[in-house]
Amino acid sequence: MLHQTIPAELPRAQGRIRADFGLAGGVTRRLRLFQSGSAKAMLPPAPGCEMVLLNTSGGLTGGDRMKITVTQDPGTALVVTTQTAERAYRSTSGRARVSARFQVGAGGHLDLLPQETILFDRAALHREQDIALEGDATCLWVETLILGRAAMGEVVRHLDLSERRRITRDGRPIFVENLRLDDAALNGRDRPATLAGARALATLVLVAPDAADRLAPARAALGNLGAASAFDGKLVARLMADDGWPLRQALMRLIRAIRPGPLPRVWQI
Repeated sequence: MLHQTIPAELPRAQGRIRADFGLAGGVTRRLRLFQSGSAKAMLPPAPGCEMVLLNTSGGLTGGDRMKITVTQDPGTALVVTTQTAERAYRSTSGRARVSARFQVGAGGHLDLLPQETILFDRAALHREQDIALEGDATCLWVETLILGRAAMGEVVRHLDLSERRRITRDGRPIFVENLRLDDAALNGRDRPATLAGARALATLVLVAPDAADRLAPARAALGNLGAASAFDGKLVARLMADDGWPLRQALMRLIRAIRPGPLPRVWQI
């Protein structure tokens, strides 16, 4: 008698967060919070209002779906970070997909400071991130990618990463970046026009009327690990390093140089 083997369907992680913030007595407060699946949000005691995101599945792999939506009323100030580094693991089928949208009302400010995303060999990740500013709202945004863990001897040779990063003001694009890292890009990683041999890279974008005034301290903080420019109410910095640790240290110096107040506590653990 023949027995047919039916492949088991792998469980896929799904998560969703919807959070709304408003003013109460002149202080930013959470108005509503909905969370489901493996996506969780915590609001620890902290100066100002801070939301810490967490993926309880432990990482992303093919077929996972995450959706995050955050809205801020006019005049609010919010810090959004992650409890730890996100991990994109090897995918056996399909891509992990992450969608994050942040809407900031007029006169408001968002610090979007997630910790790094570690990409493992054969990871497949499609991520879309949008910040929609209204009126004179401002933001500071950081995104960091690490190609494997150097301390573990990991080398990423196969990758399927697609990212869309976009900041708009009243619906008009003011910063748009599409990033694609695949096998072909990794094969040329040592070229000066690509990764120049780096395993860790980060982008920081500050959108504020006084962005140009912060260019000099930003460049001093970067040292030889990056470069920065400022134009049209934006400051953009790029960082690259051989490993995640020196990049993280340079990024922390940079954020402290251009942003008042301490970094989120999870960054300092």
